[in-house]
Order: sequence, then C-alpha cells, then structure tokens
Amino acid sequence: MYTTEQARELQTETENLLKKDGNVEQLRDVLRFHEYRYYILNDPLISDTEYDLLFKKLEKLEKENPSLISPDSPTQRVGSSLNSDFETVPHLVAMLSLENSYNAEDLIAWNNRLKTLTANQKITFSAEPKYDGASISLIYENDFLVRGATRGDGIAGDDITTNLKQIGSIPLSAKFSDAGIQKIEIRGEVLLNKENFKKYNQSLAEEGLAPLANPRNAAAGSLRMKDPSAVRKRKLEAILYHVSYIELNEKGKKHYPAQLNTHSGILQLLYDCGFRTPVKEKKVFDKIEQVVEFCHAFESEREELPYEIDGIVVKVNEIEIQQQVGSTTHHPRWAMAYKFKARQATSKLIHVEFQVGRTGSVTPVAKIEPVHIGGVTVTSVSLFNEGIIEEKDLRIGDTVIVERAGDVIPYIVKPLTELRTGDEKKIIFPAQCPVCGDELVRPEGEAVWRCVNINCEAQVVERIIHFVSKDAMDIKTFGEANVRKFYTLGLITNIPSIYSIDFDKIAALEGFKQKSVDNLRTAIEKSKSQNLNRLIFGLGIRYVGETTAKTLSKSIDTIFDLPKFSIEDFQQLKDIGEKVAQSVYEFFHNPDNLQIIEELAEKGVNMKGDKSEPVKGKLSGQTFLFTGTLPTLKRNDAEKMVEANGGKLLSSVSANLDYLVAGDSAGSKLAKAQKLKTVKIISEADFLNLIQS
Repeated sequence: MYTTEQARELQTETENLLKKDGNVEQLRDVLRFHEYRYYILNDPLISDTEYDLLFKKLEKLEKENPSLISPDSPTQRVGSSLNSDFETVPHLVAMLSLENSYNAEDLIAWNNRLKTLTANQKITFSAEPKYDGASISLIYENDFLVRGATRGDGIAGDDITTNLKQIGSIPLSAKFSDAGIQKIEIRGEVLLNKENFKKYNQSLAEEGLAPLANPRNAAAGSLRMKDPSAVRKRKLEAILYHVSYIELNEKGKKHYPAQLNTHSGILQLLYDCGFRTPVKEKKVFDKIEQVVEFCHAFESEREELPYEIDGIVVKVNEIEIQQQVGSTTHHPRWAMAYKFKARQATSKLIHVEFQVGRTGSVTPVAKIEPVHIGGVTVTSVSLFNEGIIEEKDLRIGDTVIVERAGDVIPYIVKPLTELRTGDEKKIIFPAQCPVCGDELVRPEGEAVWRCVNINCEAQVVERIIHFVSKDAMDIKTFGEANVRKFYTLGLITNIPSIYSIDFDKIAALEGFKQKSVDNLRTAIEKSKSQNLNRLIFGLGIRYVGETTAKTLSKSIDTIFDLPKFSIEDFQQLKDIGEKVAQSVYEFFHNPDNLQIIEELAEKGVNMKGDKSEPVKGKLSGQTFLFTGTLPTLKRNDAEKMVEANGGKLLSSVSANLDYLVAGDSAGSKLAKAQKLKTVKIISEADFLNLIQS
C-alpha cells in the first residue's frame, strides 16, 4: 500500500509530529499509516504510547473544529481488518477502544465531563487492572457457550470457539438462567501468566528458537493455532471483565436482577457463575481523587502481579449512567484507561558483543544507546543467536524498537529500516570463540554456535555461577559477583576448588568481615549434604532442568551408576526423550566431567541417589507399558497399580518391555510390540488377572 519512499517520509513526519503540533490532515495521514503497519502488516513502527499521543492530538483538533471531522478520520472508526484464516462473525455489540490517560489531570478532566453530561448526578467509579493480553468476546445462550471470537475490527472478529474451549477458566456452561438471563455477550482477555510465559520461552530456547517478546504476543498467537490440543498445552487463562449485551428470560423480565444495575455487581455475577473476573482486584470509589491514588499505588505493585498489566481501567459503576452518557464511534464516554509508563522505546544499536555461556553457547548482545523504559535504563539487549540477527536484518547503526516486558527483558522488536542512511554495517558472527580462540561449532539442526573447549575460561566461570546458585547447590552468600572476583584472584579455578578455598585469603580481602567469611564457610560445608538431584542440576548438563535431575537421582544408588547407562536406558526413564538422553550420556562419558565428580566426592559432597527400596509384589521384576483406551481403568490408575505391586513402568516399546497392555485405538506402540515378538501383548482383563492371581 505504501512505497518505501512514502513510508520513510511518513516516519519522518511522525517524529516531527511527536515533538510539535500539526494539522488535521498531517495527523490523519500519519495515523492511517501506522494503523496499516500495526493491524494489516503486524509490523508497527512506533510504540502504543506514541500512537496514543498522536491520536489525542487529532482528537483535540477535531473537537476544537467539528467542521473538520470527516467520515474516514481514524477517530471515526472502531478498528481495522481481520485475519482471513478464520470465519468472520459479527459481535452483538461493537467492541470499542478505550480513551487513554497518562496522568491525574486527564482523569479529573474526564470526571468533569461526566458531571456535565449527567447534570451532577451522584457517580461512583470502579477501577480494575487493564490486562495486557488478547481481547475476546464470548456468547452464552440458554446457559451454554455458543461462540467465542477475537476482537477483529471491533464490529466482527475471528471465530475461535474451538480454541477458546481449550482454556480451563472459560466455562462451557454457566447458570445464567438462574439470574434471569437467556443470552449474554461477555468481553475479556486471554492471558499467559508470567511464570508460564517464562517456561514457554525456556522451551523455545532449548530448541534454539527465539523467545517471544511478551505474554500478549504468546496469547494472541496461541488463539489462532490450528491444533486445539496445542492451545491447551500453552496453559492460557481468561479473565472476563465486561458484559456488552443481555437478553432476559421470563424470570428476568418479571424480576429484574439487581446485580445488573452496577458494573461491580455484574463482575460478581460472572464470578458467581464460574468465571475469572477482577472481582477481588477491583475497587469502587466515590471520588475521582481516590481513583488517582489507587492508580499510582497499583503501578508501584505492577511487577509483583502474576500477569502483565499496562494500566488501570476506570468505569462509571452505575449501568444506568453508562447508558445515559453513551459512546462515541471510537470509545465509551463512561470509561477511561489510565496507562502506566511505556515499556517500549526507540534507541540506536551501537555495537554487538559476543558472550560465552556455561554450555559453550555464543550469544550476541547488542549494546544500545541508553534508553529509559518502564523505570529502567536499558543499555544491553540479548540477540539470542545468529539466526535472529539475520531474520530481523539488524545492523550496527540501526534505529531499533526496544521492548521491556515479561521475562524477556529487554528485547529488540525490530530495526526501523525506513530510517537507514546507508552508513549501517552488517553484524559479522565470529568463527572463533571470543574468549579462548577455539573454532566455533554449530551442531546440525541447531541455531546456536558453540565453543566445545570445556576448559574455556568463560564456560568455567559460568558453570561455577550456576553450581552455587539457589536452585542448584544453594551456597548462600557466594553469588555471581564473588565467583567472578574469586576466579580473577585465583582463589577458585573450577567447581571442585570451591571446597578447598582459602578462607584466610578471603578474610584479607577488602569488604570481607569475619562474619561474612564464617557465613560463606558454613554455606559451603552445608552444601556437601544437598540431595543428589541438586548436584546433578548444578553440574549444568545441557537440557537437564530441575525435574530431569530429580528423575535421574531417583533412578540410581549413587551418581557413579550413571556412566553405566546406555542411551536407551536413559530413555526408559520418565519424560526423558532422545535429545536429553543423548546429552546426559555424553556428559557422563566425558573423562573431564567424571574427573570433576571424582574430586567432588573426595571433598565430601553427597553422591548418594534418592532411589527408594523397590516395592515387592506380584509384578516384581516385570515391566509394563499401556497404550490405547482401556475399557474400565484410567491410565494413571493402571500405572499406579503396577508400581503398587512391584512392577516397573516404561515410556516406550523396547526389548526391555515385558507387557504391553493394549486398549482400544492402540497405535504405533502396538505395531512396534508386534514386530519385536518378545513383548507379551495383553488386555486390561489379562492385566487384572496378573495382579489377582
């Protein structure tokens, strides 16, 4: 729609308009351009805050000069275009945007306008978090969920009913009829909480893929996935916060539900019907000054919340007054969003450093001109791997959009290629390790380049930092700063050297008093008795997290059993696949790693596994695997019966499997067992007979 030249001119015009006032046509052209970039191309060039600022400037000009308002002005329409991959369905009531404010003065001015519109009627305000997720609309009829859709252009959205049914916090039915309601349209937000977002990005990183920028993008992308089962795995949540349409049944017509008279009452009604709502987070106030105080207080607590929020939504609590003041074509007059400080800004990419991690991975880190985002000054941004640099076409000297959100903080969204002058330089990924000089290697199918020199100084330091960390050996008061300091001074050289550190030399260092030295000595000594799973995790084996470390420790008598395992043996353990098994096998067949473990054992570190005494029973010494749908037993119950009777569960078909219990719709496991011929294929009834005989 726009040529490169036009885009460059409009971006330059944007920067000018952000610094000074412009005329109506200038603002309209710039806003249309950025709407196109945001809604059509999904490739914004400015932050939401900057867009809102330009929008408010246009609104102000049109309000002062009503004759200049045109039907195609950005202020006169609800939204934008739709994703053509899904069926388009109309909303019962248009999903309007919210008017935004960034300070107390805006809220007070809004309150004054309300007083004028209502002839000074008594108004109360409901204030609640503005969740930063993907907007949805749900329709329930005769108590059943009949349709769910995205916001789309505000008039119609994408039908994503099947995907929304995968979200556990969205009831498939709700007793609206008890409240006198026959049909209802509810608005809300689909979210990925911070913890699940972090875990999802960790899984992407393990695959060598780029993490997502923020939970909002993760949630929005999930809703458009083609496989509903994949949507369920994302652990999405939905919070419902508004009712846009109500059709009463005969009961409701005779006795109008009192809860429907206020917004806070409606939230409580939804909550009572089984929905997640901000009923606990919201507050109702009599005065706008109280609302202002609430907004300021909530912003300071923002980081402690389990979800990303970008502001507070303030609504007139009385539904009758909401209907009285009405809406513009763009936003309801009875609500306003108080936006928190921006978490996105532009900066200049100065140069790129290449850092070596504990597993040898080489990570490019962009150094940018200092920029203040959401209360933090950002100067460094991880670029993850060479593929991300190429995919985003990043260059030294680029103006870039930087976002600070979720657990990927910060993150370069993209370069503003329209602003390039021709002086920008390509980023060259090194062929040798920037620390030890060894040749870098990129394993087939991976996105990350690695230094495979296990004695590389950078890897040694990072491994020690990981080893002493809270989730590993939990050596309190050690910390990253002390690791780097002690390593530089030669007080530690590798992981085992932690347990022979010279405390007299530490006591002589500036800033170390006797108490801190004693605390460190105690913490190191205490770590020797940590459970083996912490040691295994602390060794920094690639792909081995805390859960896998526990699985390994429960399968052995001592850590010295692990070098005896084959790759197939590792794969027989719960939730250990081929990739993890290969990594663990290689680690415990590396002489340098075994030497470290031997030294730790000599220094008194616990090497005993968490393997419990095997249960003795009728199935002792026999292995089982279940496949297909069993006639009467649930899979989990059947597996518990095996363990309770001394049997062992396997996760896949192999020569080590004694019995495959096959139910209906058994697939590839059954076919593989039939080929092996050594595996006994039995039914659920046969399985129960083994236990009862």
